[in-house]
Amino acid sequence: MNELENSVALITGASKGIGAATAREFARQGAKVVLAARSEDSLKTLAEEINSSGGQAIAIACDVADFDNVSKAVELAVKTYGRIDILINNAGLIDPIATIANSDPQEWAKAADVNYKGVYFGLRAAIPKMLEQGKGTIVNVSSGAATGALEGWSHYCSSKAAALSLTKCAHVEYADKGITVVGMSPGTVATGMQISIKASGINPVSQLDPSVHIPAEWPAKAISFLCTERGKDYAGTDFSLKTEEGRRVVGLID
Repeated sequence: MNELENSVALITGASKGIGAATAREFARQGAKVVLAARSEDSLKTLAEEINSSGGQAIAIACDVADFDNVSKAVELAVKTYGRIDILINNAGLIDPIATIANSDPQEWAKAADVNYKGVYFGLRAAIPKMLEQGKGTIVNVSSGAATGALEGWSHYCSSKAAALSLTKCAHVEYADKGITVVGMSPGTVATGMQISIKASGINPVSQLDPSVHIPAEWPAKAISFLCTERGKDYAGTDFSLKTEEGRRVVGLID
């Protein structure tokens, strides 16, 4: 039996990009998925798609920068399916791209609220439920920006670095209690985020040819891999999909 079959997975930022691809991948493998994002209409469309294909999906409008919203999403998973086995902290913002002196303080803080505090809120809401169950897996979608510095990306680099630290802290606190917490750094992915990056013209990432970006289905497969027993080998780290080794482990290349 597929390891993810009948598991219950909550995915944030599920309305598009990596989140939507991950929802489809989990449903394909027999998981019951709870789709969370701010765009409720897009979520409902995706849930209908999954359900009409024989999967099980429900949707909930959720702003991960609001702890009550995240708590309600976790509660919905438990109320509907009886448990929460997996949390994918995927929601993230790259806008607004600007140098520090030219950045808008409120928009900068908004990105930090989603990219950093949103991960904490997910951990805080899901871990108590997972402790009651005696097990659970949390994947925090990360970035190479977490360990680097790029012009115009101070909000993104610093918030992703903070989220990586949360991954490590949560691992230290809960690994011996049956909870696996791991990061996943996909590299550059062909999602709507690349449109903003390209338009900014700032830093080398904006100069990349679109052909080098990987499809969203690749990180989706990596995330599903990290939620299996083999994925536990990477607990407390940031698994990288940029390397041939990482892609080979996931099964994307021979």
